[in-house]
Order: sequence, then C-alpha cells, then structure tokens
Amino acid sequence: MGKGRLEAFSDGVIAIIITIMVLDLKTPQATGLAALAELLPVFLSYVLSFIYVGIYWNNHHHLLHTCKHVTGRILWANLHLLFWLSLIPFSTRWLGERRFTGVPVAAYGGVLLMSALAWLILQCAIIAANEGGESILQKAIGHDWKGKVSCVCYLAAILISPWVHWVSLGLYVIVALIWLSPDKRIEEITAAAAEPRS
Repeated sequence: MGKGRLEAFSDGVIAIIITIMVLDLKTPQATGLAALAELLPVFLSYVLSFIYVGIYWNNHHHLLHTCKHVTGRILWANLHLLFWLSLIPFSTRWLGERRFTGVPVAAYGGVLLMSALAWLILQCAIIAANEGGESILQKAIGHDWKGKVSCVCYLAAILISPWVHWVSLGLYVIVALIWLSPDKRIEEITAAAAEPRS
C-alpha cells in the first residue's frame, strides 16, 4: 500500500477529532459577558488541545515524507497513534468542564503521554522498515531529545496533578511550546537528500 492512502486516512481522522472538539463548545444560555466567562475553562482546554492536534498533524506529514515503504507494522503503529489522539476530545471536555481539577488534569496528561509513546513507536516502525539506522528519519531525529523530554514532562505532570494541578497544566503548555515551533529536522534532511548530486 502506498503512503498516500495512510496519510489521507490519518488526515481524515485528525479532522474528525478537531470537529468533535469544537462541537463540544456549547453556546451559553445567557447573553452577558459573565456567561462567556463561565465557558473560559472549556475554551482554554479546547485551545490547548487544538494546538496539540495541530502539532501532531503537522509532524505526521513530515514523518510520512521520510517513509518509502509502508508495512503492516507501520499501519498498526499509525492506528495506535490515532487511537490515543481520538481520546483527546473526551479528555479535553472533562478537563474544561471540571475546571482543571486533579484527576481530569491527570487523565488529560495520560492521553498526551500515551499519544507521545505511540508517536515514538510509529517512528521506530518507520525507521525499521526504511533502512534502519541509515534511514532519513533516524538521521533527522538523532537521539530525539524533544520526544523524550515530552514524555518525562507528561509523566511528572501526571504524578503531581493531585497536589499542584496548575503546575501540571504549565508543563503541558511548555511541551506544546517546545513542539509549536516547526520541527525543521526532518524537513532539512529530506530537502538535502532530494538535492541532485554533482
């Protein structure tokens, strides 16, 4: 199977995830600004989750750029990633409706952690199927400090969320900021590999 079909399916699932999240934003019953203020936690959780889903969509596109061969293992690893991403709307709604309290904050972090681990598994599957240590992806990510730091931050946020959930939320925002600036590693090495040699 070509990677085009895999990418199209993934794009469709991610678009549905964003649609579900925005449908969870309910209009207030009242008409004043106070009614909007009541919805602020729900809106802020939506913004954070939208950024996360956007980061995954953007980097998924770059990731598949490095993939020459799609195997069954890659297909299952990709589905595994999409499974965890599909739980973001649920955890986002719970986080916002419960106004960033301990257990919903931990659950949100759990979904982010599992998504990050699923991402690492997908990377490994693509590397294994595409020239291993000599693959474009392996050269681009190197030791993948961003991926590892993200997982550590998520785990720390989950563990401290029952006591200082605002610090946990801060860690989620920091990880999003780390990934928000476009990851040029894959882009640069793919461009260099595509240049004709003289």
